[in-house]
Amino acid sequence: MTVSEIERATMPDVPDRHPGTKGSRARLGSRVPARWRIAAWILLTTALTLLAVMLTMRSLLLNGAQTQAHQDINQELQEFRAFAAEGVDPTTAKPFSSIEKMLEIFLSRQSAAQGEVIVGTVGQRTLYTPTGALSSQAAGHDLPRDQALMDSIRTGNASSGIAHTSEGEMHWVRLPVVSGNETGHLIVGTYMGPREDQVAGTVLTIFFVSLGGLIVTAGIAWLVAGQILSPVREVRRVAEDISENDLTARVPVRGNDDISALAVTFNTMLDRLESAYRTQRAFVDDASHELRTPITVIRGHLELMEDDEADRARTLALVDDELARMGRIVSDLLLLAKVDRPGFAQPRRTDAATLLLDIEAKAQVLGPRGWPILEIAEGSINVDAQRITQAVLQLATNACQYSPEDSTISLGSRFEGEGGARHFTLWVSDHGRGVDEDEAARIFGRFHRGQAAQDTDRARPGAGLGLAIVRSIAEAHHGTAWVRSTPGNGATFGITVPSPVYDGDPASNGDVTERLDQVKEHQK
Repeated sequence: MTVSEIERATMPDVPDRHPGTKGSRARLGSRVPARWRIAAWILLTTALTLLAVMLTMRSLLLNGAQTQAHQDINQELQEFRAFAAEGVDPTTAKPFSSIEKMLEIFLSRQSAAQGEVIVGTVGQRTLYTPTGALSSQAAGHDLPRDQALMDSIRTGNASSGIAHTSEGEMHWVRLPVVSGNETGHLIVGTYMGPREDQVAGTVLTIFFVSLGGLIVTAGIAWLVAGQILSPVREVRRVAEDISENDLTARVPVRGNDDISALAVTFNTMLDRLESAYRTQRAFVDDASHELRTPITVIRGHLELMEDDEADRARTLALVDDELARMGRIVSDLLLLAKVDRPGFAQPRRTDAATLLLDIEAKAQVLGPRGWPILEIAEGSINVDAQRITQAVLQLATNACQYSPEDSTISLGSRFEGEGGARHFTLWVSDHGRGVDEDEAARIFGRFHRGQAAQDTDRARPGAGLGLAIVRSIAEAHHGTAWVRSTPGNGATFGITVPSPVYDGDPASNGDVTERLDQVKEHQK
């Protein structure tokens, strides 16, 4: 596996940051900026609302004008009825001598409103007072002189109606006046044209006020849309500033609204990308650093290999050993690269004592050592048994390599704490040279090899990834890897992980006699 292949294996799938095709642009949405779209929709909604208001207002005003016109007509009719009921000529204080006289005196005492006309008829004669009861002449239509319309009103069967004139509709009412054998009529009409002009003027005023309101609304919508989209522009700016080698830029988070939530989500995504990028770069750097040496060794020996069977055998053996070491390095690096991925550790409920017994049984084949179990925890734990076994066996392997032959390597497990603070610890203790205090702080790092690895001839040449794997497995269980040592008196390595209390578990380690009997039987 080449370095480029390793990099591709660990590289997270990231979509193209700069799509350049026309189809990809089409999938992103409209070409119109979001600020324009927000302002346009606000303006359109406001315009439609104002239009509906104007149409409604116009309809209400027209209905009101018609209602007022009918009320004015009824008022004139009521005044005439009251005048006729008295039946006394105010000029002579005597009863009216004729209908014509009554109509003439009534009309002379009336003052018609704008657009209103009051006319009396007796037979074929039309009675009116141009200066008083007739105000339609200045409007352009003269009802008394419109003989055709007068005849249709006077002789028609309807007592009220709507006539169409040059001034628009005229609403009229005809009131018959009868005295003996004499019959007359009082005709009261009102032109809707002037009233409709007033309505039109009012609506026009509302229109200009609404137009001004729309202009103000457009400005406010533009400013508000810009303010709302400001964090989005900040997200875009940060995305543009991010380069291949710098993923540290973050979007400022202000407030607690949806845009702030977007900024938080975007920053969280950048954190994940930065972590994945750093992991990938560290993987590639580590791989290239560690694989360079065996590749150089292999190339050098192949170039210097002579045409001799014994020399070829030695060279091939060395090459095989170096390739095996490269394989181990690559496997360990791939394992470390998977640590941060979901599913690396799959915890399940596991019996703690059984787990330690299985580890002890597997450790027996690591070397000619005594493997006593000094303490054993009883209860259930929530761990990935395979990963924990892998980590503890790695500790046991190191202890076997860096301790004298025929010495003992102790194993043990215990519970610490209670309730939600309970932890489970597995440890391995040897009688080697130990670990210096300053070295203990770095020993779990990648490619760090302690002084014991450099001074001990029995130690297998390695890349210094074993303890890094142990630490990664512990951290995958939200725990820690640790070492306690006194130089010259051996070292104790262990991992500690959180462990919930399950129903039925003992409150403490309790009586372990039966478990120790199993251990002794297993060690035989």
